[in-house]
Amino acid sequence: MFVRSASGEGPTVLLLHGFPSSSYDFRGVVARLAGRSWLTMDFLGFGLSDKPRPHRYSLFEQADLVQQVVASTVTGPVVLAAHDMGTSVTTELLARDITGTLGFDLQRAVLSNGSVILDRASLRPSQKMLRSRFGALAARVSNRRGFTRGFGRLFSARHPMSPEEAAAQWDLLSHNDGHRILHLLTAYLDERVRYAQRWHGAVRDWPKPLGFVWGLGDPVATTNVLDGLRELRPAADVVELPGLGHYPQIEDPKAYTDAVLGLLV
Repeated sequence: MFVRSASGEGPTVLLLHGFPSSSYDFRGVVARLAGRSWLTMDFLGFGLSDKPRPHRYSLFEQADLVQQVVASTVTGPVVLAAHDMGTSVTTELLARDITGTLGFDLQRAVLSNGSVILDRASLRPSQKMLRSRFGALAARVSNRRGFTRGFGRLFSARHPMSPEEAAAQWDLLSHNDGHRILHLLTAYLDERVRYAQRWHGAVRDWPKPLGFVWGLGDPVATTNVLDGLRELRPAADVVELPGLGHYPQIEDPKAYTDAVLGLLV
């Protein structure tokens, strides 16, 4: 596992990234956490972490790995901010906390732009293809040009993806041929359906502060998803970020960090 951390004051801010990217997404966030303790990592199969194949990638395994990294890195309380796929890893952590099996002191959490309620999301054609019986073929023919085009559509018109961002994201995705296992990594979408009762229940029932920070221009985890989360947890604090797309932490790291810290500390 590729792990980055810094020591500082207060509870450790744990940052969990989404699909198909990596902890690189939070570079603008950690730059604004000076003096605070923070921890982030690339999930198994992503970024600079190992990318085993064949392998059955699972959100449960990712949650296990988060627990192991936290146990070996953090000694005090933790607050958590998660994006995209990381939001579902987080809901599994919340479920474990409810049953007393988490193993670390998680005090607060924030979910951002994740399709936790999958039937309310608007999946991209590429995601649908990777989930289908043609997924292995789609991964085999994936390339920089197609990735750049599709990934760029996740950004808002006000904050378009830069060529430098596109190049860095592709380099991390394709590191150790990671783009060839996209169909394996996409299995988390099926788990969101299979374990919806457990994970939606965790959003509803976790007894500690849970909030949402949402880029309202997200074409995938749309406001329809946010509305569903509000229905599950009506008392949750919500910070809406107008004009930002699926990656608010990249588009406007200051606005995102300010919003997250406002709910976590």
